[in-house]
Amino acid sequence: MKPLILSGLALIAVAWTLTACRGAKPVTDFSHFQDEPADGGKLYTFSLPDIDDKPVSLSQYKGKVLLIVNVASKCGNTPQYKGLEAEYQELHGQGFEVLGFPANNFMHQEPGDNAQIKEFCELTYGVKFPMFGKISVKGDDIHPLYKYLTTETDFKGDIGWNFGKFLVNRKGKVIARFDPRTKVEEPDVQAAIKAALKQ
Repeated sequence: MKPLILSGLALIAVAWTLTACRGAKPVTDFSHFQDEPADGGKLYTFSLPDIDDKPVSLSQYKGKVLLIVNVASKCGNTPQYKGLEAEYQELHGQGFEVLGFPANNFMHQEPGDNAQIKEFCELTYGVKFPMFGKISVKGDDIHPLYKYLTTETDFKGDIGWNFGKFLVNRKGKVIARFDPRTKVEEPDVQAAIKAALKQ
């Protein structure tokens, strides 16, 4: 008798659901789920080579606060490397990472190969934060990571110049975006980073 009762209840539940949903449009827009999927963040699904051409999965940064920056060696914003490295040194122990992505999309201001970029960053600014191989951050050949950052997060829009910045929380969600001219030392950037580190 018990199985019959359960079956009857199940049929009632199915009938009620079908009646309630009749005429409703199917869910086709999943964009509101994109930043926090079951794996903890779409960001962590990307893999790409570092500056030494070694494969890196961004999943290794789960649980960290990230500042993702498209960088260049011959730009008016290039001195920002100094502030980025200082921020990295100060907050790395608290779970903060700066991820640098060289790109040659703007006025050919990153013309060198990965070895030249690495040498410049280390010798000129003492960069120790993670640097990745040169990619494209806009246009037809945009890297999938930057396509995601600029089209699927809450901070859509093409990268405007070198040293654009995306702040990512410990769950892999992009929570802020800063203009290329905005230095990491500025109060609004500092406040956002420190708030993210406390979460």
